[in-house]
Amino acid sequence: MSPLKPPRARRVAVVGGARVPFARSDGPYATASNQEMLTAALDGLVERHGLQGPGAVGEFVAGAVLKHSRDFNLARETVLGSTLDPRTPAYDVQQACGTGLQAVIAAANKIALGQTESAVAGGADTASDAPLGVNDRLRRILLEARRAKSPGARVKALAKIRPAHLVPDIPRNAEPRTGLSMGEHAAVTARAWGITREAQDELAATSHQRLAAAYERGFFQDLVVPFRGLARDQNLRPGSTVEKLAALKPVFGLDAPGPTMTAGNSTPLTDGAATVLLASEEWAGARGLEPLAYLTAYETAAVDFVGGDVAGGEDGLLMAPAYAVPRMLERAGLGIEDFDLVEIHEAFASQVLATLAAWEKRGLAPVDRARLNTAGSSLATGHPFAATGARVVATLAKLLAERGGPGRGLISVCAAGGQGVTAILERT
Repeated sequence: MSPLKPPRARRVAVVGGARVPFARSDGPYATASNQEMLTAALDGLVERHGLQGPGAVGEFVAGAVLKHSRDFNLARETVLGSTLDPRTPAYDVQQACGTGLQAVIAAANKIALGQTESAVAGGADTASDAPLGVNDRLRRILLEARRAKSPGARVKALAKIRPAHLVPDIPRNAEPRTGLSMGEHAAVTARAWGITREAQDELAATSHQRLAAAYERGFFQDLVVPFRGLARDQNLRPGSTVEKLAALKPVFGLDAPGPTMTAGNSTPLTDGAATVLLASEEWAGARGLEPLAYLTAYETAAVDFVGGDVAGGEDGLLMAPAYAVPRMLERAGLGIEDFDLVEIHEAFASQVLATLAAWEKRGLAPVDRARLNTAGSSLATGHPFAATGARVVATLAKLLAERGGPGRGLISVCAAGGQGVTAILERT
């Protein structure tokens, strides 16, 4: 028997995207679940691209970072509650803020290998409806009672419960191994790289202004699905200026002189969901769907933000893209100058600026700011953790398609746990 030949990788097309407007936590979506938001985004994608009917899509891949136990099968339950064929298989992925982009990569790999012809990828997160855990001491007592062999032993175990055991474990925006929030980690990196307050505020103001301009010209008309009374991202402040942002007080890095990070140049806690449709060229062509762009490369990286060179800035929590992008570009034989557009997830303005500086330190050309986040990014839209990757892919693909000719775009997403997920989109 002759050995099987490895399949030849196919091009993976980004056909379109759909998301709900992103909302600040404890706002319009305060009672919306991950599943409800993700279903609304998926239904918008199904309607706009005619994905109804048996076998329309080969697979659905999605995830969430803040998940209730009821969300253990989030992607599949979303399919069952949507207008997509209920026979569509689905599975969850999770890589903190990189979840949405990793879902895209997972789906794209199967399409590239010929294992499926089309797939939808995405993610959702709600900071409003964050899961509350049972106090660990109470949990242990309840497990002891469950294991008890007699009613008396069960009563004895339950008698150990005290009022303090009834206090729930509330999720914290902190790294388990350091106890520092993402913002505090970013403040350390900002100091290491000498990122100024003025530069951060300028980046944040530009993000809001560019997102507002994109909405005004109708760019998001076929990307955003109205949901719960919102038609555009709630965090958007069209009138943002450097002067207004300069009036805000610092909220991170207060343990050192000259703190620079404020609520205005940091991403707020956000609720939302996003999806993106991927396919082979043949599948798209057979349905009369014009690809926006093609996903041609991707790379992940991680840094040692616990024991590495954190104070020096090299291994800051959000600095993994500083390593992933140069590796990816070297493998692809490209430089920063070969990209028409660059999309860097704006977890914090300081993190974007530190990443740009790190790329230059590693020998990459400076990024032309006119090509950076040209339709705004997370500082203006908000950042529902698992949804951001799909939002960025769909946005960048449409931006490339708008140009009307060949083009290339770079995606860089930092993630909790010292990780980074990056990708390249192209039009030929």
